[in-house]
Amino acid sequence: MSFLLTLPSPTILSPPLKLPSSVRKPCCLQLGRAEGYPRVTMRGGSENRKPLQKGRNLSIEAIQAVQSLKRTKKDLQQLDRVYDSKIRRLLKFDMLAVLRELLRQNECSLALKVFEDVRNEHWYKPQVSLYADIITVLASNGLFERVQIILSYMKAETDLAPEIDGFNALLKALVGHNLGKLAMESYYLMKEVGCEPNKASFRIVIKGLELKGEAVDLRTVKQDAQKLYGESLEFLEEAEEGATAISIH
Repeated sequence: MSFLLTLPSPTILSPPLKLPSSVRKPCCLQLGRAEGYPRVTMRGGSENRKPLQKGRNLSIEAIQAVQSLKRTKKDLQQLDRVYDSKIRRLLKFDMLAVLRELLRQNECSLALKVFEDVRNEHWYKPQVSLYADIITVLASNGLFERVQIILSYMKAETDLAPEIDGFNALLKALVGHNLGKLAMESYYLMKEVGCEPNKASFRIVIKGLELKGEAVDLRTVKQDAQKLYGESLEFLEEAEEGATAISIH
């Protein structure tokens, strides 16, 4: 069975996505240009649109949910009705599959709407790799203000697992998009949750930020690296052993 998507996608900066407030979650996602970050020219919707992938990760229900959300995203009232009827009744794996597919298609506002509901599900357990995926897509679309907000969600999680691959993927995304300050915040968060940085972590942060010319203080990071791997830090010049994977579990 094949599905044809005929409606073009509008810019992901409109309409604004509001999130419910709580004690430890920011109340909404404010759209626009974040102070201190460069203005980014967005690509047209036709360039971002990708075909749906049917397979073991996307059930018929998930495919229909993605299509319905994309068809109604211009009409907020209709979108809410579709969301209630198509998304909130999905099982865990279908809901995550919808989130995954929306991220793959750069449907950032819709993906964040689904993510907000995912976080409120009884089965939700925070994963660094999931946050890394979301932040990677947001950053690649120039939505740096949203990156800051999603990172604040991650920092507010009380049971974040020490996931080294997820943290390295997150660091790589932030460094790669010239977000040195946020990369340093993520590095310190990594240590706070008991995730010991490895050689790849130090290469990404130290080597990456130095090559980018980021004006950040790397003394603490270098001292941490020296305690683990010696004063010379020769390993920073070694070829990285395999690329850091970015995936949603």
